[in-house]
Amino acid sequence: MARDLNKVLIIGRLGVDPELRYTASGAPVATFRVAASRQWRDQNGDLHDETEWFNVVAWNRLAEICHQYLSRGARVYIEGRLQTRTWEDAQSGQTRSRVEVIVQDMILLDQRPSRSDEPSRGPRREPPPDIGDDDIPF
Repeated sequence: MARDLNKVLIIGRLGVDPELRYTASGAPVATFRVAASRQWRDQNGDLHDETEWFNVVAWNRLAEICHQYLSRGARVYIEGRLQTRTWEDAQSGQTRSRVEVIVQDMILLDQRPSRSDEPSRGPRREPPPDIGDDDIPF
């Protein structure tokens, strides 16, 4: 039997800090936007840039983690599925729809402190020094 697949992989940067809300039943949900860019050269050798924006939704514990550790400009890997949400606009009465990426996995690709960390908590840890081939004893 053939199975269907709905899977999205994105590496990009956040356009805004994640917004954390709670449903009526108390489930946390975080929403944010991620921009993924690509560059290419045309036949004349001119460089072109194109940016695609994705609406991203994370639920439950992953929503809380996204809210705590992600911030505007952070580079992130998102794995999830596409979902189209449809609703009726209260003001105009028109039917609206929005395609969203429902997050199943998230990896922060930047080394940034969480937004809940305070600068007064002590010195910031520096990344380990870069070790070149000359530094390896074998």
